[in-house]
Amino acid sequence: MAVGVFETVPLNLEEVALQPASLDIWDSKYRLKSQDGTPVDLTLSDTYRRVARALADVEEPAVREFWFGKFFWALEHGAIPAGRIISNAGAQEYKPSTSTINCTVSGTIEDSMVGILDKVREAGLTLKAGCGIGYEFSTLRPRGAFVAGAGASTSGPLSFMDIFDAMCRTVSSAGGRRGAQMASFDIAHPDIRDFVRAKREDGRLRQFNLSCLITDAFIRAVKENEDWDLVFPANSMEEKDPDCAKIYRPWPIQNGYRVDEQGRVACRVYTSIPARRLWDLIMRSTYDFAEPGFILIDRVNEMNNNWFCENIRSTNPCGEQPLPPYGACLLGSINLTRFVKNPFAVNATFDFPKFREVVAIFTRMMDNVVAIHGLPLDNQGDELARKRRHGMGFLGLGSCMVMLGMTYGDAASIRLTEDVARELAITGWQVGVELAKEKGPAPIMEELFEITPAMLAQRPQMARDGLALGDKVPGKVLLARYSRYLQQFPEKLREEIARSGCRFTHHSSIAPTGTISLSLANNASNGIEPSFSHKYSRNIIRQGRKTKEKVDVLSHELFCYRALINPNADPDAMETENRLPRQFIDTNDIDPRAHVDIQAAAQKWIDSSISKTINVASDYPFEKFKEIYLYAHEKGLKGCTTFRFNPAAFQGVLVKQEDLAATTYRFVLENGETIEVKGNENIEYDGEIHTAANLYDALKEGYYGKL
Repeated sequence: MAVGVFETVPLNLEEVALQPASLDIWDSKYRLKSQDGTPVDLTLSDTYRRVARALADVEEPAVREFWFGKFFWALEHGAIPAGRIISNAGAQEYKPSTSTINCTVSGTIEDSMVGILDKVREAGLTLKAGCGIGYEFSTLRPRGAFVAGAGASTSGPLSFMDIFDAMCRTVSSAGGRRGAQMASFDIAHPDIRDFVRAKREDGRLRQFNLSCLITDAFIRAVKENEDWDLVFPANSMEEKDPDCAKIYRPWPIQNGYRVDEQGRVACRVYTSIPARRLWDLIMRSTYDFAEPGFILIDRVNEMNNNWFCENIRSTNPCGEQPLPPYGACLLGSINLTRFVKNPFAVNATFDFPKFREVVAIFTRMMDNVVAIHGLPLDNQGDELARKRRHGMGFLGLGSCMVMLGMTYGDAASIRLTEDVARELAITGWQVGVELAKEKGPAPIMEELFEITPAMLAQRPQMARDGLALGDKVPGKVLLARYSRYLQQFPEKLREEIARSGCRFTHHSSIAPTGTISLSLANNASNGIEPSFSHKYSRNIIRQGRKTKEKVDVLSHELFCYRALINPNADPDAMETENRLPRQFIDTNDIDPRAHVDIQAAAQKWIDSSISKTINVASDYPFEKFKEIYLYAHEKGLKGCTTFRFNPAAFQGVLVKQEDLAATTYRFVLENGETIEVKGNENIEYDGEIHTAANLYDALKEGYYGKL
């Protein structure tokens, strides 16, 4: 039989059971249990019934049973709400203080001790409820700046980030889930170099993901080899100092600073450095340590549906939800592998009619989550209720491609990605209009917004349509007619939004979906990613263990391939190359530019953002590595993150056995004796069995026994 070509046979994915690792994660993370550990959800179907019932009960009594049936059907056919919903919906009797919301962003951190500590308190309550949270720290004055009230200089933003890090480490997130935080930082802040280097110190800021807010101006300065100003708003003394160089630039806080007629803040220029020197510092850090990530913040704000009333400066911890101050958003993903008909066969196809049906039902389900959000802060709840943001995405894209006979990054796979994202978007917004007519639009749709000079400058079409300075226009019109994202939608749908509004302002984003992919999707590939490998290990936090636990898994496509095509395979061995279809590649075989192309194809139809990691080989050339980020900017992405295995830094969540086998870890005992072991070897230590790599990480990073 030729590689990659199979006869037309009836292949039924419904007959493929869940992997033991998948059931184990469902049991430990999503299965509802009483306080003494007795399961309340006896089966996975019970978990789906609990969630469907909680969301159907939001409906009017007369239609609750109808929607319960629809919701349960969708859950059994590929709709997977995010982990907070699966874990907490319908569970108030057992854990009343938890939230169904994954994504939040802090209120703006004001440059004062009271402002900072107030945000620490709010963040603690948010993390305790099980939500992730993002912050912008470049609103804080740089290290060494004078603080008039204290009569001393400040220790700078990084020192205050340490406080948030310690708080997150201390607060036990709901359900045993570790807290998740994002720290964003302006590329023009005087302490940007310290921010880039911050996590090189063992154990520091490990409760954070770090991302730079990259502007178009900075990219231009890099390309043109110009100097780059590092600035911060001038205080009252600096404004009066004629020798203090000042420029005006946009800033997230205006109160207390001098502001020009365009709304820009007077900033002191602390120093100027070659843009390429800063670029190389960031590139070297991401190459060696996988951080900081990039948030292409101008693109984020340009494409924001709420462009007329929001200035976004941060995201949720994984980057798929750019949010305004106190912004909140719920998540959910559709398992694309459930729509593959005749997988691995010559007549394999994607079932778009069924996909659209699931999207339509799931959109209503996710809208109902707003009613049971459980957010701990009034500001968060108000922001969610006003805009009703949700982020529907998909998972299993890479697995789906393999099952359809496509190679990740080829022309067919790029077309599939755009087709799936487009159908999800248009179907979702059509349902949003129907829900607005039935239940009322998001409140922001009916609010009136006064036209400002900045709005006219951003959207010249408004003046051509006869709108003038000072006119007041409903949010639904500003969104439907002037959102750059919605311009690609059918004119009829846009006019319906302008007339009736929509139930939400944002419908889609693509999350990383790590544990829901592994558990409820039977280890389908994460989010928009290809499969990391086809036999590999996941490092999982397990309550009661002192280090992360290594769990061996097969990719969804290999697991299904064995079940449907090659059931007699040795479970502990890998099929040789000539026994697997040619599309069974993993991240090592994919050009980084192909990752960007796939992300760009999806981003065209995703109205929020996409969490994606471009894995590159350990020996990938540094100069080529830098080109990935410029290509991402060129293709119009909103963000870019890479990962290169570097055992001297840390492992990451997903680990290939060949990387561990090729890495030697050195342990120094109390008596001075040194032992060397390979990363994949087991070590008995302190009453537990650990892999050498996980034990080394836990001791080096300081989290041994603290998981």
